[in-house]
Amino acid sequence: MTRFIHDQFAKDYLEELLKNYGEVQAPSRVAGEVREIDVYFSPYPQANPNLQLLGLLGKFASTPAIFEPYRNPASSDEICDCLLKLLEVKGVLKREAKRNKTNLQESEIPKLWILTPTASPEILSGFNTTLKTDSLPGIYYLGAALRTAIVVIHQLPRTEETLWIRMLGRGNVQKQAIEELAELTVNHPFRRITLELLYNLQKHLGVNQETEDREIIMRLAPLYQQDRDLAVQEGKIEGKIEGETLLIIRQLNRRIGEINSELIAKIQKLSLEKLEMLGEELLDFTKLDDLESWLNQNQE
Repeated sequence: MTRFIHDQFAKDYLEELLKNYGEVQAPSRVAGEVREIDVYFSPYPQANPNLQLLGLLGKFASTPAIFEPYRNPASSDEICDCLLKLLEVKGVLKREAKRNKTNLQESEIPKLWILTPTASPEILSGFNTTLKTDSLPGIYYLGAALRTAIVVIHQLPRTEETLWIRMLGRGNVQKQAIEELAELTVNHPFRRITLELLYNLQKHLGVNQETEDREIIMRLAPLYQQDRDLAVQEGKIEGKIEGETLLIIRQLNRRIGEINSELIAKIQKLSLEKLEMLGEELLDFTKLDDLESWLNQNQE
């Protein structure tokens, strides 16, 4: 359960940061044995200068990309599964190009970015990875034809460029990234949503929090409250409610399937406090009836 919650956070986090710059599918299903890609990103044709604010993540997202984030170090089998997903996507694109009587361009094939907190020398050598002289430390590339890199998050330098990827690290690496997030200006376009997602992650973990998670929530709680107070002071509470509503609806659609307009309307009428309650409890939902029952008990 704990791993699922962290995995869901990583998908939501990447989707929220990238959604204004292209089409995000999280998850995306491919053929074969119905494999699910964590995040499949296709940038919009027109370049957006704000993408540069995401630093290294923005560079990865400048071309079609598959992101596979791991809470625990990715194993050899898991890396092989990621490569299978990439090859299956390439096969789908080739078949589509053939049906359309067009040529598949190399630039249309996504690059695979495997995001793992750490990776042993044996894992890296087993995939014959190499470091590029023009790339940052911690990014290990497989052969060019595979269009894949293993990004070892805990080896990335502590710079503003790597902040948004280091946020997916563990322990001290994530704690340091949160400290850097706190130092950003309050109107930074990614600060508020990142704080909200991180705080929701810790609430969802509840009593299952590991030691490192408990330390993080102690730091997040005052930051989140400060951000919320500021939103009220600036008269932006409605915008915060709208953002929380959209996030919850997306999570519900993934968890229990597409919800109808009637239920969406009920969710949109909830106060911020009720929305936060729903955000905590939705991970326990397994079917549409669970949501309907909760809404019937919590309508205001």
